[in-house]
Amino acid sequence: MGGILYNSSGLPTFTLTGLPGLENSQHWMFSLLGPLYMVSIVGNGLILFIVKKEQNLHQPMYYFLSLLSVNDLGVSFSTLPTVLATFCFHLRKISFDSSMAQMFFIHFFPLMESGVLLVMSFDRYVAICNPLRYTTILTDSRVVCMGLWVITRSFCMVFSLTFLLKRLPFCKANVLSHAYCLHPDLIHLPCGDITINSIFGLFIVMSIFGLDSSLILFSYVLILRSVLAIASREERLKTLNTCVSHLCAVLIFYVPKIGVSMTARFGKHAPRYVHTVMSLIFLFVPPMLNPVIYSIKTKQIRRRLGRMLVGTKF
Repeated sequence: MGGILYNSSGLPTFTLTGLPGLENSQHWMFSLLGPLYMVSIVGNGLILFIVKKEQNLHQPMYYFLSLLSVNDLGVSFSTLPTVLATFCFHLRKISFDSSMAQMFFIHFFPLMESGVLLVMSFDRYVAICNPLRYTTILTDSRVVCMGLWVITRSFCMVFSLTFLLKRLPFCKANVLSHAYCLHPDLIHLPCGDITINSIFGLFIVMSIFGLDSSLILFSYVLILRSVLAIASREERLKTLNTCVSHLCAVLIFYVPKIGVSMTARFGKHAPRYVHTVMSLIFLFVPPMLNPVIYSIKTKQIRRRLGRMLVGTKF
């Protein structure tokens, strides 16, 4: 037990790693991650600003987009403190409570993003398959209820995950593999029985990510069937074009997530930097690309950004 670090309250202190093997020469890493943070924070902030200002964007599709932007900001701000401390200031120690809090938010927002992408797919399904009933189905009250459902589901799952981890004793060398606190990393540190934690973690992956992705796929099967029934080729392409942004958001979220899950479960003998790179892609790429994709593909957002860039008064 001599290698364990404890603070004044008797709780363990964790050591962040950053890039394995490059702990003493990785200050340059933030010069790469810094622009990603900047694009994510500024881009998602602009999305929220434009949706708030543009009256014609006050409709369910853009309310869900705003929720996605809030979520992406949450992902960025969840990792920023320890990434900045580790790569720029070489402050690698983090308290037990801080690590639990960061782990909660790092996992809360991806779970929430999965739910947001699901309700956005439902929005696209209703808009394409039942366009005449769109306003009666997706009322403001239902949009609010769907948003609250996404938030509540994510909170309950991650709170339970955090509670199950906090009850365990930590008696190993508490060195983490990343510059932030992830559950797959922390779960290997307790010296107690982690069977329940592992089962519940797998349950979350299957019940949230597995179910959500399956429902999203099913919604697009229905959308594709409805689109193929349209006689005009131009109309089919125009209709499908309304789904491109959402499809891109789904792919850039779920593909890295699958990669992280597969690496964590089946890549135990892979080099440590593989796990680090996969987690960086999962946590940094979606928040950065989502606002870029929606800015390019959404005419109203693109037009508003153009006016802002040229300094037109509005």
